[in-house]
Amino acid sequence: MKLKHWIKGAAAAALLAGMFGGLAHADVGDGLKVARSNACMGCHAVDRKLVGPSFKDIAARYKGDPQAVAKLSKKVKEGGSGVWGAIPMPAHPRMSDADARSVVEWVLAGAPSK
Repeated sequence: MKLKHWIKGAAAAALLAGMFGGLAHADVGDGLKVARSNACMGCHAVDRKLVGPSFKDIAARYKGDPQAVAKLSKKVKEGGSGVWGAIPMPAHPRMSDADARSVVEWVLAGAPSK
């Protein structure tokens, strides 16, 4: 009987981990690592405008937008212009969807350094 309850509990835990695994997609440090390795820091800084907006400004603009991760992941991969001024953001078509999402989740979390 105890084994039956343990199996049910383990199955429920696995199900929840699968359902909510996307919310904690990657360690926050992964987003920082991916941003650094893909030259994001050449145009963006955490707390000040460089060529593009700061990561903190991006997070503030998209706060509360349930579509932010999807919108920004697409923008990272396809590039774009006109949202933050005249200078376009170049496309990063070779970046994997997972890496783009990792960077976006890190930015939306406030671009923490750890």
